[in-house]
Amino acid sequence: MTDIYETIERWLKEGQRVVRATVISVERSAPRGPGAWMAVNERGEVAGSVSGGCVEGAVYEEAQDVFKTGRARRVTYGISDDQAISVGLTCGGTIHVFISLITADPFQRLFDSLRADVPVAVATRLDGPEIGEVMAVWQDTVSGSIGSPGLDHATIEEARALLAQGESEVRSFGLQGEPVGTDVQVFIQSFAPRPNMYIFGAIDFTKAMVHVGKDLGYRVTVVDARPIFATKARFPEADDVVVEWPDEFLAHAPVDERTALVILTHDVKFDVPVMEVALKTKAGYIGAMGSRKTQANRFAELRAKGYSEEELARISAPIGLDIGARTPEETAISIAAEMIALRSGRSGGRLTGGAQPIHAGLTSAALR
Repeated sequence: MTDIYETIERWLKEGQRVVRATVISVERSAPRGPGAWMAVNERGEVAGSVSGGCVEGAVYEEAQDVFKTGRARRVTYGISDDQAISVGLTCGGTIHVFISLITADPFQRLFDSLRADVPVAVATRLDGPEIGEVMAVWQDTVSGSIGSPGLDHATIEEARALLAQGESEVRSFGLQGEPVGTDVQVFIQSFAPRPNMYIFGAIDFTKAMVHVGKDLGYRVTVVDARPIFATKARFPEADDVVVEWPDEFLAHAPVDERTALVILTHDVKFDVPVMEVALKTKAGYIGAMGSRKTQANRFAELRAKGYSEEELARISAPIGLDIGARTPEETAISIAAEMIALRSGRSGGRLTGGAQPIHAGLTSAALR
């Protein structure tokens, strides 16, 4: 997602006017969730996506009208149960998209925050005389206004609450910010810092895992105790390369429910100690490379140290989904697929034989 913001920033610096289209809510199955952006500049160039290709042409035409009139608008694309409309989603869902011009401020401060991994929420007014007005909300400051002081105050409180949860939603208020009113609708989009991925082991598979981790939106750190292998030259895409024993690094590294721990060291003197520390964290994903025999030996050692079967079940080992991966690139895809499946509560089987909705968890309360 950061690519689109960098592109928009470049366009604005070039003096281009830019229209953004933002998914504000979805119903049923949809390719992209709330917060997905598509941007169009005056030259007709496009960045980002709101639907994976289904309605981009229609959104582009709406953007051209916004350039002409300067008026923001909310549009809906979907297929109802009774009648298919001319422009819609082939997956049967409905998306609500807000389209408006971007102004340099407060978006420049937003872009600066995204670069620095500073949490920020963006509130956009969806109706009324101030439609399209934007307010950026940080933990300690605010930029912009969407209406009255009372409405601003209520929106700031909601924005900070949603930012703490990393969620994006439409909120309704009275004209003065009354919580029971429905006169004003505001879309609040959270830009939480990138989650951390710690890759332990500077081996040949690591470079591919760094690349995939970056594509998934992680801040990727490679950790290895061997300085000859743990170098920025070997892993130029990594956000950081740390020379330190994995367990010692993890003992002081920031870890939360969004953190992914990818253990590729494949060496018992590194693996078991870092697994012990990993099991004491809240990490959402813990995976360890190695053969089934290697994993059996590791788990036997961890059981001897007092770890329960429930605790050991948190470790995905052997790491990744069973897709027959052999190369570093295939293995990285296998690991990434397992991470996504676990996050979505899916088994990772083939879609052709499944019955669940294809797009998991895309609701108005989710930020993807």
